[in-house]
Formats: sequence, C-alpha cells, structure tokens
Amino acid sequence: RDSASQDINLNSNKGVAARTPAVEGEGLTEAEEELKAELTKVGEEIVTLHQVLAAKETHCGELKNRLGLSTPGTLSRSCHDVQVSNSYRQTKETLSQAGQKASAALSTMGSAISRKLGDNEELCNLQVV
Repeated sequence: RDSASQDINLNSNKGVAARTPAVEGEGLTEAEEELKAELTKVGEEIVTLHQVLAAKETHCGELKNRLGLSTPGTLSRSCHDVQVSNSYRQTKETLSQAGQKASAALSTMGSAISRKLGDNEELCNLQVV
C-alpha cells in the first residue's frame, strides 16, 4: 500500500453527528450559539484526529511487520490494552469470585471430613474399651 491511500482527509466529518452531544437550540444567546458551534467543531476535529492516529498506527505496524521489527514496547502496550479492556476485567472478576467460592467450598468440605474422621475415631475408641 502507498501511504497516500492511508491518509484520511482532515476535513472528514463522518460519524461526528453520532458522537457529538446535541445541545438544545431553543433559547440560546448569541454567545451560547457561538460556543455550541465551536464545541461541535472541536468534537469533529477530535474524531478526525482519532481516525488519523488509528490509520497511522496501523500503517506503522504494517511497516514494522514488513521489516520484521517487533519492539518490547509494542508488545507491552498490547498486553496493557488487553488488561484494561472491559472483557478482561469482567473475566478476571468472575474468575476471582469463582476461586473464592471454590476455596470456601473446599474449606467447608475439609472441615466436614475432619469432623467425620474425628467422630469415627471416637467411635472406634469407645468400641475398643
């Protein structure tokens, strides 16, 4: 791929309406209207910059792969991205709770077995006498 096809038009507004919060237009002063327009413009710029950054990071990764480069920073960032994902956090929490419940159940079962063995030992001692 050539890098020209990777570039995103900086004036692109795709997806902005869905991501920019709507502000009621009724009863706004002229200053508020100007602020609303500026807010919309800044929101559009942020979305565009995110798109450009994502495209550049993808292109950078492709170039590194073609060169056979893999940096520890890239790998640690990938691991960090996984660890901060909602799926990872939810799975970690679920497994932690399951582990705690299993531990409690095994502890209870161990105590019950110990009591039973103690009861059986007492029974054996009573019968021997």
